[in-house]
Amino acid sequence: MDFRNTPINNLIPQRPPMMMVDRMLSCDDVDAVAEFTVREDNILLEDKCLSAPGIVENMAQSCAARMGCVDLLHGEPIKLGFIGEVRDAVILRNPQCGETLHTFIHVIEDMFNVLLAEVRVDVGDETIATAQMKVAKTDVVANLTD
Repeated sequence: MDFRNTPINNLIPQRPPMMMVDRMLSCDDVDAVAEFTVREDNILLEDKCLSAPGIVENMAQSCAARMGCVDLLHGEPIKLGFIGEVRDAVILRNPQCGETLHTFIHVIEDMFNVLLAEVRVDVGDETIATAQMKVAKTDVVANLTD
């Protein structure tokens, strides 16, 4: 389903300056794509590039936004989630200010409120980072009001 017009603050609880996803482009029960443009006011910059922790945070928030989209698809309230594990992370390069990241999430397993996903971050046709992430969803409904 296309989520391009769904405000990202309706999907994740993070707010600026910690928001590392601009919007969800698509989402279904298995795959999702998020978009994020690196800006100069990002608090996780190092030498005008998004740092490794910033890339991992983008991956985690993209997974969280995907979980929020799935909740919406199933008519459920959006619940909070937490990173459980990051495995086999490879960062090939740090994106510069102005570059747009497309973060691809492919679900390996989603059961018992735990999501296991392969995550890939691309800039254009170039893959710049990959990882496997485990995210645990709680029963706590997210407070998404500003």
